[in-house]
Amino acid sequence: MGRADDSPKARPFRFACRVSGGRARTPAEWAALAKSAEALGYATFAVADHFATQYAPMQLLQHAADHTSRIRLATLVLSNDFRHPTVLAKEAAVLDLLSGGRLELGLGAGWLLEEYHQAGLVFGDGPTRAARLEEGVHLLKALFSDSPTSFSGRFYTVHELDGRPKPHQRPYPTLMIVGTQPRLLRFAAKEADIVGF
Repeated sequence: MGRADDSPKARPFRFACRVSGGRARTPAEWAALAKSAEALGYATFAVADHFATQYAPMQLLQHAADHTSRIRLATLVLSNDFRHPTVLAKEAAVLDLLSGGRLELGLGAGWLLEEYHQAGLVFGDGPTRAARLEEGVHLLKALFSDSPTSFSGRFYTVHELDGRPKPHQRPYPTLMIVGTQPRLLRFAAKEADIVGF
């Protein structure tokens, strides 16, 4: 048994309130839900990214931000294939900026085959979706940086794009990567602030 000072530093346990957008709520009901989560002491107010969900996650989190002051705002999680990283960088930076740096940007490779078919999106094999997510994360981080970005990869190409606005959190918003396969978990351990399973 090691000495007490040899142990890793304890981190506080946090709880998230994950809300479903699968049923209709009025703007007032969404605001009340966010306020209640904050008042109850939840650390994070989290929403998912599914086509069956009636609300777009970034706009819903902005509404929650407008009615709260402390609670973190998380996407749990955005499918990388549903939006181009250049578009996501702008949306995420705006939300982070307007919320005073409360965004936790959760990303995944996508998994629900039915959604891809319903939306007419190509559902690549696991390694392809993982590679696209990895490339998307690198591009997002580059767009959050202070310099214009040029990027040429297998899936994305950008020419001297200066991602604006810049997020409040520097060098980028808190990043969560979610996955179940060893490849994505290794990538998440290297690139993310939070790893989700």
